[in-house]
Amino acid sequence: MNRRLFSRLIIFSVAALAFAEPKAKDIASEAAKKTNVDESISYVSTQIKNLTVPAEKRAAYVFLASLQEQMSLYPEAQKNYAIAAGIAAGDAEGMPKKTNEQLVLDAVRCALCSGDYATADSYLNSSVRNSKNAVILSYVKLYAQWSALCRAETVNDLNEPLELLKAYLKVDSMKSVHPVILLTLWYVTGDKSWSNQITKNYPSSTEAAIVKGDVQLLPTPFWFFVPKSGVAEQGTGTFSDVSTVTSESVAPVPATKNTKWQLGLFKTESNAKLLCEEVKKKGFDAYVTSEVRASGTTYFIVLVKDDGTNTTADKLRSSGYDCYPVE
Repeated sequence: MNRRLFSRLIIFSVAALAFAEPKAKDIASEAAKKTNVDESISYVSTQIKNLTVPAEKRAAYVFLASLQEQMSLYPEAQKNYAIAAGIAAGDAEGMPKKTNEQLVLDAVRCALCSGDYATADSYLNSSVRNSKNAVILSYVKLYAQWSALCRAETVNDLNEPLELLKAYLKVDSMKSVHPVILLTLWYVTGDKSWSNQITKNYPSSTEAAIVKGDVQLLPTPFWFFVPKSGVAEQGTGTFSDVSTVTSESVAPVPATKNTKWQLGLFKTESNAKLLCEEVKKKGFDAYVTSEVRASGTTYFIVLVKDDGTNTTADKLRSSGYDCYPVE
């Protein structure tokens, strides 16, 4: 081969490697090195524009949506799960495997978490309703009733979806979502018989951890604004049993005068104000503040000032409000 031609081929190959398109797994790896999740989201959003291989682009959108869901950016996460579901491609190397039907359900879940039942219904009425996968169909039916609960304005509006959820507990094909159904029934009605079934039949599940008080539900419009016919009281946590662990390991973190408890993160100010007024009526020192995320979106946060007695969080939870401390 001509030496000059050979040299040119080497130069071309090196240049091609230098400008090789990144892969989704590389983008995810770099995103994990960022200082915070906001920076990771911004980085992935920028890098997606450079992807042309469908499988890599799809995987990157899924990863971006998962980060946004972690940060309670539900409208954005819903949109990106839907974009990923619309890309006809397989799974990218080194990234989590998900079918397009699973991604549609992810989009439904995020739509419901932001209180957008209309968008959730539109996804549920898509081709996913005709799935051949029994687990997918179970979630379609579950989320359809969650959407009905989301639309409920009074306690009476709960009757039909709750009865359907109870009926689903008797259907073998719905077994994959029985723990979630039980959790929903307990949370909305406050009936301990449902939580007892969770801890008895599914002791190692996330739902059991929520009932015991080891895990808190994320504050979302869906869970906050669904009317409740009773108060679902969580346990004090598995580790409150001092006979099995040292007192030092279970000692509560004392609240300082600067401690605040976050109840919700909303994109719509009116929803935040509605929750704030509801909490105030129950005697809590609540207020709304705003925060601009790296994406440029403004979110409205409902906070409650600690009363300094170290009991504010317990009082909030016993009143039906999930919360977590912020400084």
